[in-house]
Amino acid sequence: MSVSWHGTASVKEGTWRPRFVGFAFLVCVLLFVGCRSLGGDKGAKEIGRMPEEGKKAKLLKSIDRRFDNAEAHYELGRMYQADGLWTQAETCYNTALRFDPGHRAAQAAMVKVLLDSGNTARGELYADIYMNQVGSSAAGSYRLGLAFQKERLDEYALTCYRRAQRLEPSSAKIHRQIGYYYLSKNDKVLAKEYLMRSFELDRKQPEVAGELGRLGVAVEIPRRVKKNTKKLDKIVE
Repeated sequence: MSVSWHGTASVKEGTWRPRFVGFAFLVCVLLFVGCRSLGGDKGAKEIGRMPEEGKKAKLLKSIDRRFDNAEAHYELGRMYQADGLWTQAETCYNTALRFDPGHRAAQAAMVKVLLDSGNTARGELYADIYMNQVGSSAAGSYRLGLAFQKERLDEYALTCYRRAQRLEPSSAKIHRQIGYYYLSKNDKVLAKEYLMRSFELDRKQPEVAGELGRLGVAVEIPRRVKKNTKKLDKIVE
């Protein structure tokens, strides 16, 4: 009896072990696959954030090397702004403007951050201050207008463009930008008016001619006059 019992036990044990090992292996595989699938989204997000984090680290390193780098502070502020970190963004823009008071992009971004964070009164005050700083400069008003438009602060942008136009009424570039502004607002009447004026001031603008053509205005671009280089060579000699 004892012999047969041990023999049976050994047979059962021999058949049970392979099944147990196979089952354990299957469980491990399932657990491994499950962990990979559960962590997949998190891993993808981390990979997706790597370029941004790398850029932020690079900017911080650049600031460590040269703290008065206004552009680096501005770019870092834009990253904080994109993440909705208003306080950090405001600090970066303040620092950028401390080192470069005429950094128009940082000025416009500062106004945008203040408005978006609910500090409407401060945002409007800062906008007035910045616009007054360039109040007597057509070029400064134009650049600040571009910066405001980049931040989608369209009313401030248009105010700057019109001020620049009053200061420099013969600038084809300023009229062209106002025309493009109205074109972006789908105001074809005003867009046509300013683009036509821009083209009158400078007829060598094929892109403006193209826009006017799409607006139903037929314009003629002057042909380039070929220079008599041989005659010029003789004169030089």
